[in-house]
Amino acid sequence: MSTPRTALVVGARGGIGGAVARSLLRHGWRVRGLARRPAGDVPGMEWIAGDAMDRAAVVRAAQGVQAVIHAVNPPGYRNWDTLVLPMLDNSMAAALAAGARLVLPGTVYNFGPDAFADPGEDAPQRPLTRKGAIRVEMERRLRDAVPAGLRSLVVRAGDYFGPGAASNWFAQGLVGGRRPVRGLTDPGRPGVGHQWAYLPDVAETIARLLAREDDLDPAARFHLAGHWDADGTEMIAAIRRALGRPSLPVRRFPWWLVSVARPFVPFCREMHEMRYLWRMPLRLTNGKLVRFLGDEPHTPLDVAVAAALGDLKQPLPEQGLCP
Repeated sequence: MSTPRTALVVGARGGIGGAVARSLLRHGWRVRGLARRPAGDVPGMEWIAGDAMDRAAVVRAAQGVQAVIHAVNPPGYRNWDTLVLPMLDNSMAAALAAGARLVLPGTVYNFGPDAFADPGEDAPQRPLTRKGAIRVEMERRLRDAVPAGLRSLVVRAGDYFGPGAASNWFAQGLVGGRRPVRGLTDPGRPGVGHQWAYLPDVAETIARLLAREDDLDPAARFHLAGHWDADGTEMIAAIRRALGRPSLPVRRFPWWLVSVARPFVPFCREMHEMRYLWRMPLRLTNGKLVRFLGDEPHTPLDVAVAAALGDLKQPLPEQGLCP
């Protein structure tokens, strides 16, 4: 019998980190979870207390692993400009020291409005947003580290939703941060498509790609199709079905309020910068992934939405996405 491979998940308490940890465990991996406040909500994972900003702690935690999953974000998604890149540098140092592949769950934020409807993995990245620029820089650092021996895997996807993830457009935008759900909020422009990514599907894709380690490029990149809401109404309809409330009211998202608040509230400024993703149909296509894996893990929308809603048992922050 072969020895199980081991992965370190940096940011294992987050939605994507927890999902990847669970998927890897199902695939027979040993998994270590690094978090400032370890929690035992992933059965079978070895928890390690540590801060992603502490390079020595990350390197120690990664000793002997074959994969480092970089799934950490600043608390509350604040201070991206000062925390995100140093945390990535620490994970890169850990992966290099261990001879492991570094995995970065990516987003569509890399692409600006000039990317047209269906940018490929190698399409030019000219974001107009702060977070988008940081995402581009993260991926650049991974590619530039190839001559030093770093192997990386970037899996880009649309807006995340699913169990374990509350700080996203699904939970705090559409559902609106209220319990019980009294209505839905639609941030999109009527008739414009939007792309969603169910976290367990993203995680399963990462696990299947890592199972093909010997076939991956040194700086591998793939796009997920996820769930494409062709006209902006399918996700809302699925939420209504899951709640059994076909007449649940829907109101337009108050972008005007975000615009007013953005000079004073940094998060509102970042939200406003991302508005273009709700006003134009930017869609990642999975042709390369399907050619490599044969198919893409895909949970039916109604099943995924029911699971995401069922996980939101506690009241969400009353301020929603933008206080």
